[in-house]
Amino acid sequence: MKFVSTRKGLPATGPESVFRGLAPDGGLYVPVLDKCAPKDPISSCETLKEAEDFVLSSLFGDFPEEVRNAAVERLLSRFPAENPIPLVDADGFKILELFHGKTGAFKDVALSMLPVFMRHAAGGRRVLVLTATSGDTGSAAMQGFAGVEGTEVAVFFPNVGTSRIQRLQMTTPSDANVHAIAIRGNFDDAQAAVKRIFADRSINELAAARGVTLSSANSINTGRLIPQIGYYIMASSILRRQGAGTPESPCVPYDVVVPSGNFGNILAAYYAKLLGAGIGKFVVASNVNDVLARFVKTGVYDPGDRFTVTNSPSMDIRKSSNVERLLWLLNGGLDGDVERACAETSRLMDDLSAKGRYELSPDAKARLFADFEGGVATPEETEEEMRGVRARSGCVLDPHTAVATSVARRLGYPKSRPTVIAATATPYKFPETCARAFGEDVLKNPPQGFRDLETLPIAQNRVCDVDGMDSEVTRLF
Repeated sequence: MKFVSTRKGLPATGPESVFRGLAPDGGLYVPVLDKCAPKDPISSCETLKEAEDFVLSSLFGDFPEEVRNAAVERLLSRFPAENPIPLVDADGFKILELFHGKTGAFKDVALSMLPVFMRHAAGGRRVLVLTATSGDTGSAAMQGFAGVEGTEVAVFFPNVGTSRIQRLQMTTPSDANVHAIAIRGNFDDAQAAVKRIFADRSINELAAARGVTLSSANSINTGRLIPQIGYYIMASSILRRQGAGTPESPCVPYDVVVPSGNFGNILAAYYAKLLGAGIGKFVVASNVNDVLARFVKTGVYDPGDRFTVTNSPSMDIRKSSNVERLLWLLNGGLDGDVERACAETSRLMDDLSAKGRYELSPDAKARLFADFEGGVATPEETEEEMRGVRARSGCVLDPHTAVATSVARRLGYPKSRPTVIAATATPYKFPETCARAFGEDVLKNPPQGFRDLETLPIAQNRVCDVDGMDSEVTRLF
């Protein structure tokens, strides 16, 4: 599989894309898909292992088979063996529970695998993994890389806005190679600073002089994005096993609704469709930080200046990195025209830098509107949705998943085919919001890892200004 950067088409192998994280031109690495390749994953993917094997062999085929196998085995060892990703019926929807890993978030799947890919790609070199997080990526990265030889992880998270449990998940780990630093700013500030640090020649020269290479655990890294595709291959397989398909059409069509922040999870679903999953519509569910919902409705990406701290903090993002990969696909990547895709993506990102916004071409808009739609749920609507779903079905949703079901319901889903809701986090990560929504403590018998958080000592207590992130990084060299 060939990877190229989104802005200048710089080539890379799969291991190189993982090791570098961000491309040298400031863009992201994307796989160049073979339009003529046969796409029939569904009939042969009965388990999560088979789904991940299919995805990794399709997109990470230049990793040795033993490395791919080791990554999948590490994933499976960290999830319930019998049913790692259940698809359950609730209130008319199919809820894809992606939160049964160690930190209770969908990111546990990829971040159980990324350390295996990273160690192989590093080839013995020391790696400092820089991660900006709005709440979930940080703890999943710390869990995934804890104790992994040759790696250090530095997580930057907003000092205000995460839930108490999210914060404890980042501040209680005591492994010597993981570090969490709160910033006086929001996720967008942290993400922008991390990207700037990657591009800073003096920081990279200092890192190289000390034998360190910078990389990322955010979904800008292909090693984060690609394993997530397996969720949606698996959803098709589960639907077929549940009887939704037919012998003549085993690839069950479905719509997918994803609570979206940095756009990586719904982009993974889009790649799953390109690999053969029978997905119809992709519904972007936003909270009141609604940049993505407005983008898929209008074709205009305009972050604006408004930022709101909400009860779905992992979505409190205005500048979503993975949209750049979608731009590349819509503007030529889907046609195999790498040169055109890079030129147009570069132009749009230049517009974002110079004007603070960009607008897609008519052709790209038509492609976007054909596949995507979006909607918004306010904090009040989110908690109302949590109460309603529980009253009707007994299911307790976390606030992010409730944003998704609220938006789906308002847009009239389910329609002519099943609607799969990506349940991106366990409600146990948000006990304060659950208590407020339900007027009582409905979270009984939390997982052991969540109970332990209440008694573990705080091991990470550093706080810095955004312009102090550089020194926090360099002190780890």
